[in-house]
Formats: sequence, C-alpha cells, structure tokens
Amino acid sequence: MADGFITEAFEKFDRQWALVTAGVEGDFNTMTVSWGGLGTLWSLPVATVYVRPSRYTHDFIEREGLFTVSFYPEKYRRDLALLGSKSGRDGDKVGGTSLEPVTITTQLGQTVSFRQAELTLVCRKLYKHNMDKYAISDEVAENNYEHGEPAHTLYIGEVIRVIKS
Repeated sequence: MADGFITEAFEKFDRQWALVTAGVEGDFNTMTVSWGGLGTLWSLPVATVYVRPSRYTHDFIEREGLFTVSFYPEKYRRDLALLGSKSGRDGDKVGGTSLEPVTITTQLGQTVSFRQAELTLVCRKLYKHNMDKYAISDEVAENNYEHGEPAHTLYIGEVIRVIKS
C-alpha cells in the first residue's frame, strides 16, 4: 500500500502533468508542468514547481502571492498539451480548451483553477530561487537547457487549501 502511494506521488507531475495557474479571473495565465514535487518544508505542507523565466505564467507567479497546482483526469490530456504549447501572451489559449476557469477565494485573496480539476492545491508563495545552470550536473544541463538558456525558477508554495472533486 505504501509503495502505491509513493509511486502515485512521484507520477502526479511526471506522467499525469499539472497546470500551474496564477492571477485572478479575467487576468490570469496557466501553463502545463511536468516537473514538481509535494512534501513538507519548515513544518508546512508544500508544493514545488519549476517555471522558465520566459514563460508568461512566470510573470503572474512573480506578481501574485497565490498560485494553484491542479491535476486532471486523462480525458483532458489534449487540453493540457495545448496549454503547454501555446503562450497566453499570444491570445486566449484557455478558450481553445474545454476547461472552465473558476475563482477560488481564500483569506489571503483570490486565485484561479478550473472546474474540471480532480485535485487543486491552492498555494501561498513562500520562496523562489533562480536555478543556476552551472550548478546543475553536466548531463542534466545538456538534456534540459539549450545554449545560453536560463535555468528555471523554483517556486515553493505552502499548500493552504486542497480542493478535491
């Protein structure tokens, strides 16, 4: 039983993917991520996500104090693929999917997820770190970063609310 839970936790990002969303309804952006983690830090439940500085969602996470990490049933895989391949800078990419944005209100403010999510983690941004590409092993850097491309920004958010459908 424990092995199944551990395997599921590791596969949540890698195989199922997730959406990271920041902003408020009418002014938000979302993107698909396959890198992330769940755990405990500073005695708090946390979610960690990695976002390239070039991504439009990066601007929203930088600006906002809250973000969501949401997971979806397999039938929404095509929508997540589209959200990971198009930029919100170029237009309404969410409009090209079957996903419906919903406002989530907390004591700390509002943020956005989607009605179709089977699990949404509402996170309060606690920490960010711009990864140093030169501190990454050569093999990992070669496989993940093009010539001169900056490494990801790591964001750690305290999970302040869990919404399960």
